[in-house]
Amino acid sequence: ESANAFGDDTMYIERFVENPRHVEIQIMADSHGNVVALGERDCSVQRNHQKLIEESPSPAIDEETRRKMNEYAVLAAKTVGYTNAGTIEFVLAPDGKYYFIEMNTRIQVEHPVTEMVTGVDLVREQIRIAAHLKLNYKQSDIELKGHALECRINAENPQEGFRPSPGIVSSLHIPGGFGVRIDTTLYQGYQVSSHYDSMIAKVIVHGRNRIEAIRKMRRVLSELVIDGIDTNQELQYLI
Repeated sequence: ESANAFGDDTMYIERFVENPRHVEIQIMADSHGNVVALGERDCSVQRNHQKLIEESPSPAIDEETRRKMNEYAVLAAKTVGYTNAGTIEFVLAPDGKYYFIEMNTRIQVEHPVTEMVTGVDLVREQIRIAAHLKLNYKQSDIELKGHALECRINAENPQEGFRPSPGIVSSLHIPGGFGVRIDTTLYQGYQVSSHYDSMIAKVIVHGRNRIEAIRKMRRVLSELVIDGIDTNQELQYLI
């Protein structure tokens, strides 16, 4: 079929991994040849191949696996002479083996969880890299502290087949607190368009451990108020 359709019968075979986890490594690379890995994000909770919840560190890998994945991510970036923020993505099999999926050559939606556990401002580092400055830190400076979670708040109705829910935000309350970060452009009277991606906010929390982070996330989700449109906020709480 390939030869008939494209004149080329070369085949690329990809391993099928059943019940995988999605684990990705954040890297930063400057124009001076320095590349640093900033640990992993676990993005396994998805719907229609779109991430819903991201966390760091991953509860599914040990220190040795983390070290190797970081090393492979740095090697991949150096091999292609990459410069900028980037993400090396892997599929993690139930037996602990992992396989390269792709590289995202940009900052990603879920980058705040990495910022929370490393203390590194990734966007600031991007600006420094664009100015041809060296990275502010070495690999030995990177340490993951505590646990971070991010929930994507989408303008959609989960009870009606995730029907998009554009409209005007009639009332808005954004909670806060220590270790709480909410990235959004919402305000009372904001018009949520039907022409763009449905994500309208990111709720990010940081705790001393995973249990504390989960409890904090549920508290924030229970206090967040977005009236006038439907969102997946309640679904995120239940997950």
